Amino acid sequence: MHSRLIAGAIVLAALAAAFAATAQTNVYRWVDKDGKVHFSDTPPPEDAKSVSQKRLGGGYTEEAQLPYATQMAVKRNPVTLYTASGCGTPCDRGRDLLSNRGVPFSERNAGGSNAEREALVKLAGSAEVPLLMVGENKLRGYDEDQWNSALDGGGYPRTRLPSQPATVPQQAAASPRPAGEATPPSGSAPAR
Repeated sequence: MHSRLIAGAIVLAALAAAFAATAQTNVYRWVDKDGKVHFSDTPPPEDAKSVSQKRLGGGYTEEAQLPYATQMAVKRNPVTLYTASGCGTPCDRGRDLLSNRGVPFSERNAGGSNAEREALVKLAGSAEVPLLMVGENKLRGYDEDQWNSALDGGGYPRTRLPSQPATVPQQAAASPRPAGEATPPSGSAPAR
């Protein structure tokens, strides 16, 4: 009988733990147009300012969670970086800019095959890399001011939060430059 009570207590404890793990919720904090601060478990309206989001419950808070503004920017204006093996410094600087701002992005290697190169030409009209896509906005070549402006327009925060890790490409398809290959001097290079 004693072992049945212990077994029953273990089952109840397991059920309680499972319930607690699923009892998580998101809490949003935002400022409305009149400057009033709101807290809610539903997403804020489009015109809200200073939006932040926390996941609560289940005994922990996710540390690597993206800020709410970044989550919304990713949904509305996904970022894709087109690179190639001969791109060198311009592609590296572009990748660093995205990572330092905490912008989630995918990377495509336009020099990986003829099909990838043709897809880039069809998309952008040329095989020039780097090419940054912010939603439907196409930016040829690396220009820090233009890229920052496009990312700002896409709704991405200027800096990542101190607790937010730097981002890395979702599909790191860029291949390293062959030994002895020179770095192109300009802000762009043809995909090879």
